[in-house]
Amino acid sequence: MRILIADDSRTIRAALAQLVERMGHTVIHANDGGEAVAMYESERPDLVLIDVMMPVFDGYEAARRMRAIRPGEWTPIIFLSSMEADQDLDRAIEAGGDDYLVKPVSAVVLNAKIRAMQRIDSMSRRLLDMSSQLAAVNRELELLSKQDALTHIANRRHFDSTLAREFKRAARQKSELSLILVDIDHFKRYNDRYGHQGGDDCLRQVAGALAAACRRPGDLVARYGGEEFAIILPDTPLAGAVVVADSLRLAIAQLALAHADSDVAKTVTMSQGIASLVPDAHTTPEQLIECADQALYLAKRKGRNCHVTHSGPLATRKTTSTREP
Repeated sequence: MRILIADDSRTIRAALAQLVERMGHTVIHANDGGEAVAMYESERPDLVLIDVMMPVFDGYEAARRMRAIRPGEWTPIIFLSSMEADQDLDRAIEAGGDDYLVKPVSAVVLNAKIRAMQRIDSMSRRLLDMSSQLAAVNRELELLSKQDALTHIANRRHFDSTLAREFKRAARQKSELSLILVDIDHFKRYNDRYGHQGGDDCLRQVAGALAAACRRPGDLVARYGGEEFAIILPDTPLAGAVVVADSLRLAIAQLALAHADSDVAKTVTMSQGIASLVPDAHTTPEQLIECADQALYLAKRKGRNCHVTHSGPLATRKTTSTREP
């Protein structure tokens, strides 16, 4: 270990250094409390042996300052003093110390204390490492719980929780929230023609293209179910959602995935239903989903490979449509 010895007595410091070096450790010297704090910060010792009575800062104040330098780390601090009163030990612990030895220090006792602190430090480091590994595993599990296993975009659970959160935020801020529901045209025929592995590969490529086309950090692309996808667009009016829908259609067209059995085109296409509203106390996320779903249904009825927008009050369910080329 690298051990910092802080004592204003050169004789005592030299004697302690000799004992510590015989134990196989390296010594860092400090003449007073101020120098001890500075050496602690710059040299990062593994253990501190510090006298209680010193100039500049006494041992208690020096220990407090050391603890403040790296509050998230633990470096053992052992106080050295000729005072044996219980209140001195109490002050040492209160200041951040871990043990208290009365001078003159026995070599056997000092060695035992240092070894004990070494063992505690080793255990502490292992616990910190395990804690770090556990935190990383928990982060990975949290990510997996939000991710669709096949496409690696957000899953339905994450979609539901995000939509609920964005709905509340939009209601507070009185901002517009848009939703696009996407369905791959004639996907059953695609599976029948190219097999389930081909269908899975198609879903992965479509998901990747949709995610790449939605570049704003707040937007969420999720697998809604089967061959359906959903895109949440916070702070986006209906006109903005239509622009996004156009970019999504173009992204899928650029994939140029062959779909020989489609009566829409010879490549994979998709239909989109778009809904937008400013949430209030009388609306729910389910209503927004229902409006987008109805618009998607109309897009399929109109020949697919197009988007249909739902606008106006939810109660009237007024719809308009635009056929894509």
